[in-house]
Amino acid sequence: MGNKAELIESIANDAKISKADAKRALDAFVGNTTKSLKKGERVTLVGFGTFSITKRAARKGRNPQTGKEIKIAAKKVVKFKAGADLASRVK
Repeated sequence: MGNKAELIESIANDAKISKADAKRALDAFVGNTTKSLKKGERVTLVGFGTFSITKRAARKGRNPQTGKEIKIAAKKVVKFKAGADLASRVK
């Protein structure tokens, strides 16, 4: 499974629900996870993993074409840490 449509189809088949219901469920999961992350909350699915936000500090970098030093602004990034169960299953 490599894309959203394939994931929706797989969810529908495994849960024995329609593709439309699977799409709504997946969209709800993504939407609610996004809202929680925007609030600075962690989303933990025991056995699967944890989504969280970390802050990346401002730093200096280089333009790869010119070699000129540039400033890279601070920003928030999404981080995912796999749970022990997931990590052990994909070894």
